[in-house]
Amino acid sequence: MEAAQSPPPPRGGRPRDPQIDRAVLDATLAVLDEVGYVHLAFEEVARRAGTTKPAIYRRWPGRPRLVLAALAVRLGAARTPDTGCTLCDLHEGLTLFVALFDRIQPEVLGPLLADCAPEPDLRQRFMTTLFDPPRAAVARMIDRATARGDLRTDLDRDLVLDMLGSLVHYRALFGHAATGDADIDRAVEALLRGVATDYPALVEHSRRMTGTAQAHDAH
Repeated sequence: MEAAQSPPPPRGGRPRDPQIDRAVLDATLAVLDEVGYVHLAFEEVARRAGTTKPAIYRRWPGRPRLVLAALAVRLGAARTPDTGCTLCDLHEGLTLFVALFDRIQPEVLGPLLADCAPEPDLRQRFMTTLFDPPRAAVARMIDRATARGDLRTDLDRDLVLDMLGSLVHYRALFGHAATGDADIDRAVEALLRGVATDYPALVEHSRRMTGTAQAHDAH
């Protein structure tokens, strides 16, 4: 997973305290969850972090950079499963990222993207922070499944990643619908029916691994 975005090193003077950095990012996430992006105030973040507004600005000059750094901490801490069960891993991996993005309100992502879009560097950082971690995690799961012989070797890897990534990002960005376990089940099934070498065998492997009958059993 991508590491959290670190502020640039100081040009002089005493080194920055990483404990302050972490306190600021933790406080940013807490305030963001409570009031959203538009109403996030540096003064409140500084108060909760036990530091000053200028100290935060020296590290992250502007709200978009501060929020992106904080979200990078949250998304970068996620660890996806590697059980050897393709169906299980895809379902659990997607569930993990859907849950993480559910904590980011649409009122955060939309205004944040609007602030980042005019600046190429910020727009790239937005993509790197929010889109790359889930995509990289799913790519690893797809590559492991292909290496095991569970997926066809001629699959369009980038297209598969876009299809699965859209399940996480599209609804999170627009907030028009929630994504539940049944939605993830249907998405994984639809994908694997098209790219698996033997989909019924994957379902049977999943059943043996989990010991439970899942939605896929009805198909």
